[in-house]
Amino acid sequence: VQLVESGGGLVQVGGSLRLACTASERTFNERIMAWFRQPPGSERAFVSGIEWEGGESWYADVVKGRFAISKDNAKNTVYLQMNNLKPEDTAIYYCATGWSVASIDTWGQGTQVTVSA
Repeated sequence: VQLVESGGGLVQVGGSLRLACTASERTFNERIMAWFRQPPGSERAFVSGIEWEGGESWYADVVKGRFAISKDNAKNTVYLQMNNLKPEDTAIYYCATGWSVASIDTWGQGTQVTVSA
């Protein structure tokens, strides 16, 4: 499976961006898709995840109420709608897939999101 992210860029504080991640194929419905991010000088951290089939989703506390994850099964694509962006949201955002958030086995190349004050 290959994951390709798109939609990153430069946005002002309070603005919005939508990231997209398209998978080259879907192997098992039981797998999940997730977004992680890595700010400059920091570790990679979980942002949000969603089940391919059931649609249950999860969020890190720092993005709850501002970010929304969704999917289009027909397009093998997962989206991350990011609203009310803050400077601390600046990071490289990675799409990932695996059997759970704790067992990610495939990563995308990452897309840069920069929020300017």
